[in-house]
Amino acid sequence: MTSPFVSDVPTEQATAAWRAACRAAGCAERVDAVRVAVGEAVGRVTAEPVWALRSSPAFDSAGMDGIAVRAADTVGAAETTPVLLTEFEVVDTGDPLPDGYDAVVMREHVYHTGDGKAELRAAVPPYQHVRSIGEDISATELLLPEGHRLRPVDVAACAAAGAVELVVRRQPHVVVIPTGDEIRPIGTEPGPGEILDTNSLMLAAQAREIGCTAQVEAIVSDDPELITAALRDAATGADLVILIAGSSAGRDDHTARVVAGAGTLAVHGVAVKPGHPVVLGTVGDTPVLGAPGYPVSAALTFDIFAAPLLAALEGTAPRERPSTPARLARKLASAIGTDDWVRVRLGRVRDEIVATPLPRGAGVLTSLVRADGLLVVPAGLEGHHAGEQVRVELLRGLGEIGRTIVAIGSHDLVLDVSASALRAADPLITLASSNVGSLGGLVALRDGLCHLAGSHLLDPDTGEYTLPYVDRLLGSSGIAVVRLVHRDQGLIVAPGNPLGLSGIEDLPRARYVNRQRGAGTRALLDHELRNRGIDPAQVSGYSREEHTHLAVAAAVSAGRADAGMGILAAARAFGLDFVPVAREPYDLVLRTDTFDDELLAPLWALLERPEFRAGVEALGGYSCAETGRRIR
Repeated sequence: MTSPFVSDVPTEQATAAWRAACRAAGCAERVDAVRVAVGEAVGRVTAEPVWALRSSPAFDSAGMDGIAVRAADTVGAAETTPVLLTEFEVVDTGDPLPDGYDAVVMREHVYHTGDGKAELRAAVPPYQHVRSIGEDISATELLLPEGHRLRPVDVAACAAAGAVELVVRRQPHVVVIPTGDEIRPIGTEPGPGEILDTNSLMLAAQAREIGCTAQVEAIVSDDPELITAALRDAATGADLVILIAGSSAGRDDHTARVVAGAGTLAVHGVAVKPGHPVVLGTVGDTPVLGAPGYPVSAALTFDIFAAPLLAALEGTAPRERPSTPARLARKLASAIGTDDWVRVRLGRVRDEIVATPLPRGAGVLTSLVRADGLLVVPAGLEGHHAGEQVRVELLRGLGEIGRTIVAIGSHDLVLDVSASALRAADPLITLASSNVGSLGGLVALRDGLCHLAGSHLLDPDTGEYTLPYVDRLLGSSGIAVVRLVHRDQGLIVAPGNPLGLSGIEDLPRARYVNRQRGAGTRALLDHELRNRGIDPAQVSGYSREEHTHLAVAAAVSAGRADAGMGILAAARAFGLDFVPVAREPYDLVLRTDTFDDELLAPLWALLERPEFRAGVEALGGYSCAETGRRIR
C-alpha cells in the first residue's frame, strides 16, 4: 500500500481536516464532567457555572481592630472638642459588628480615659471600617463561568462562597506509544545506532503540564501489525493517542499506513517546520497524532495540534503565552511555503529586546532547553534581515530576560563555565552566548544587538588579534576590550593520532572538519595555510563547517573526520589527542558606556576570583594570567 503522503497542507487547513475527521468518527467533543473537592480543583476546568451559595462576608464585620460605635454619637468630635463615649464595643478585624453599632474607629485613633470612656477627636461616618454583608460575594451571583481553568485564587473564592465540591471536566487522558527498532528505554545504555526514548518522556510531560493525565506504553518495534495492535488497544482507553516516529516516508515509516488501515487518515504532511511529516487521524472514536521522531518536531507538533485539541475537550481555550517585539540579532533565512518555528534566545540591549536564533535542526533538543522564545516565520516570507523587528512568543518572563547578558561571537568553553558560575551565584543572572563566529559578533555589537562580542580574529597583516578588526568595524573610540583568556589552538585528532599528523602541513592527507566563515579559528587556519603555500582546495573537508569547538571534536570522535582545528579543552572533553598550532588571546569586546553597567558587574567580579581562574585552567589549554584585564 502506498503511503497517502500529502505535503505542505497549511496548519489551519490541517487542523480543520483533523477536527472534521474527529466529528465524523464520533470522537467526544467534551470529556465527562466529574465532581471534585474544592481543594483538589486547581488546574481543572469548570463544567458548569459556579454560583455563590452564600455571601462573603456573611455578616457585617469589623474591617479594623478598634471599637464599634454609633456614628451619630461622634458628631461634633474634633481636636478642640473631643467626644467622650461610654457606649462602645471593642472589636478585632473580622468580628461581627455588634447590634446597634454602625461604624468602627481604629484602635490608634481612640484615647481611653482612666474611668473607661473612649475619647474621640474626629467624627466618623456610618459604616466606616465596616465590611458589609456581601461586600466580596453576594449569594446567588455568578462566580465563575463554565470553561474556566481554576487557579488557586478561584478555588479560594469558591470556598468563601460556600462551595465544598465543584463540577469540572475530567482530565483528558493521553496515551503515548513509542515505536522503532532503534529505540531503547530510559536508563539503559544505548549501543551504536540506538536512541533513548526521550520523546515519550517529553510528550507525556507536556500533556501533564497542560492538565492531562498521561501514560507511556512499551516501545513497539517497526512492525505494522504490532503497531496497529498497540494503537487499537490504546485507542479504547484514551482521549488522544500519540504515536511517535514512523511518520515520514522511509522504509520503516508505517504510521500513516497504520492509521489509514486501522481508522481514518485525515492529514499526512503539514506546512510547518520542524514537524512537516506529522500524521493526523482517528482510530475508532479516538483522535490520533503521529508525531515525528525528531524531538524538536515532536514537541512542536504537540504544541500546534495536541494542545488545542485537548483544551477543546475540556471546553476551554488553549493556554496562550505572552509575546513581545524584538530585534533579530542576525539574518534568518526561511523556505517559502512553510511556517518556520524558530527557537530564540532573548536579552535586553539598550532598552530593546534582542532575539538570537538557536540551531534549527529538528533533532537539536538543546535548542528547546535554551530557548527563551519562539519566532514564527510565516509561509509567505523568505526570512528576516538582521536588526529587523519581529514578534516573539515568550517562554521566559521579561524580568528574567532583562537580567540576561547577551554574548554573541566566537565559541569558547569559558563562556559556558562563566554562565554556570554566574547562575550558581545568583539565579536571576543569565549569560546567553550565541556562536556566530568572531566577525559576526563584532557586527552584532556594532548594530547594538549584544552586550559582549567574543573575538579572537587574527589580522594576517599585523599579526595582532581582534584590535585591528575592532578599529575597522567599530572605530577606535567608545569601545572597550577585556582579555578573557589565552588558549591553545591546534588540530583535534583521534586518540593516538593514527595518521601521525604533526601540523597544518599534513592536512592534505587527512579528512578535515572546518569552522564556519567568520570564525576566528577559520581565520587562523587560513593564515597558517597561506604561510605554507597550501591551497584550501587540497584539504578534503575544508568546506564542511561546524559552529563550535565541541562540534568539531564530536565529528572527529565519531570518525567522520580525521582532524579539525579547535581548542585543547574540546579535545579533552571527548578524550581525543591534540597537536598544538598556536596560543592565542580570546577577548570580550563591548561598548565603553556599558562597561560599568550593573548587569555586567557580576561577570567582571567572577573573572577576578582565584577559584574561577583555577577551574578554567583545569580544563586544559587555558592561561588566566591576563583574565579580566582591560586591554583597551
